[in-house]
Amino acid sequence: MGIIRTLGQIGVLFFAILVLATTVVAQRPETTLRGLDEGGGPYKRLILRGATIIDGSGAPPRGPVDIVIENDLIAEIRSVGFPGVPINEKRRPGNADYEIDLTGHYIMPGFVDMHGHTGSGSKTPQPEYVYKLWIAHGVTTSRGVGHGPMMWALKEKALASRNDIVAPRMYTYARPGEAWGNGSIDSPEKAREWVQWAVDQEVDGQRIDGLKLGAYDPPIMEAVIDEAHKYGLGTVAHLNQMGVSRMTALDAAEAGLDMMTHYYGLFESLLKDLSIQDWPLDYNYNNEQDRFGSVARLWDQIHEPGSNEWNALIDRLLELDFGIDPTMTIYEASRDVMRARNADWHDDYTLPSQEDFYQPSRQAHGSYWFYWTTEDEVAWKNFYIRWMQFLNDYKNRGGIVTTGSDSGFIYKLYGFDYIRELELLREAGFHPIEVIRSATYYGALQLNKPKGLHPNFGLIRKNLKADLVVVDKNPLQNLKVLYGTGAVRLNDNTGKAERVGGIKYTIKDGIVYDAKKLLKDVREMVRKAKAEELVTTESSEASR
Repeated sequence: MGIIRTLGQIGVLFFAILVLATTVVAQRPETTLRGLDEGGGPYKRLILRGATIIDGSGAPPRGPVDIVIENDLIAEIRSVGFPGVPINEKRRPGNADYEIDLTGHYIMPGFVDMHGHTGSGSKTPQPEYVYKLWIAHGVTTSRGVGHGPMMWALKEKALASRNDIVAPRMYTYARPGEAWGNGSIDSPEKAREWVQWAVDQEVDGQRIDGLKLGAYDPPIMEAVIDEAHKYGLGTVAHLNQMGVSRMTALDAAEAGLDMMTHYYGLFESLLKDLSIQDWPLDYNYNNEQDRFGSVARLWDQIHEPGSNEWNALIDRLLELDFGIDPTMTIYEASRDVMRARNADWHDDYTLPSQEDFYQPSRQAHGSYWFYWTTEDEVAWKNFYIRWMQFLNDYKNRGGIVTTGSDSGFIYKLYGFDYIRELELLREAGFHPIEVIRSATYYGALQLNKPKGLHPNFGLIRKNLKADLVVVDKNPLQNLKVLYGTGAVRLNDNTGKAERVGGIKYTIKDGIVYDAKKLLKDVREMVRKAKAEELVTTESSEASR
């Protein structure tokens, strides 16, 4: 086979792979419907009493307050006193059908994961495994890029919208050419034709919300974005390395792209000595250690932070109202693979099939540990320094930076590594309140922007959706209390270490989920899968 020279030809190969992946994922079992004991409500009048709120807007915490929820909406937020003194009971709202005493607790808006995948039948056979991990970590909204094949994802979106399953609210982003029988998207005309076809596809009343793009040739990129915007669809792109030489982040923003995910194309917009990355001459994109090992070497091939070129890029992206969803967590293993491989949660919460997928493999995407070196990790650590500097500068100038996880690859687990993304924004220089804003309001804002709507979730405000996260420790002081495994603390009374925190309740559409019970369900799924694997292994050995 000759060298592939055009993105149109790459699109043909990608479409073929996508069709194969769709066939595999489509064989997944039906998602288990929500049980009668899974989530209380929505209630006619639920009152959450005595908590401190972090409202998602960037405002400081305030409390104690009582929050009244009627069905799936916040009906009232009433200040009921002052810290350190008894609450005046006469000031409190009444007539509750159900109430929860949350004295000493913190309440935030539900989290928005802007880069979600439900996995595949081979990695995560039970979709509810993924959904429960998300909900247990406060994720009440997930943008699937995609959650799975387009038609399957729309079906799941419908179930989630009715709360028939324990799952976040779903936004469905499709890839150009997906579910279509007319070949790959290799021309502007086909790009427009597919968009026109895709917006008419409906499953159980649900349609797509946007498009997940790659780095298409400029005429195709411009056509697909333009056509998408005509129908109020959002656009986000993973500007892959095979196309980024002609479609950098700046190029894509100029073409009208709403958001970028990951980092691809950002540093390529800041190259200083060459017009492309200084690739090793034996580089091969299909060798994933080349692919992921080389990208970090960009860190010193770009203009310095604070330079005229650096600031000019920020200025232009701001003018274009460009959003960034960095997903720093998904690449973090590259700077410390041992830490990621041995994370606290793997033993109890990672399915054996998911663990198998993480192992070094030349065929499994993101399993690129063929011979990972200290030099690779040092390059990635330097890359993160530059990447974080850009994100913090962009945020400080008014740019939108959101939170996404892309979990299911590279030792990253659903839910847990969404929380890790919050910690990484903090490391980048974001104030903890700015981190919460990125995780809540900014995500909601970006998801509603294509249709010109103000979001009905993402803030703690009257008449907005009752999507809330409740934790019994102050997350601003320590974001680790949001992990399902909590944070380790020395108990000075016992002299022993203990785990504290972990989200207590996640409320979505007014339905109150016990986050710790959901985690117990996941642990049981993992226990059963490991037991079945052990039986299979023993049976195989006995038959030899």
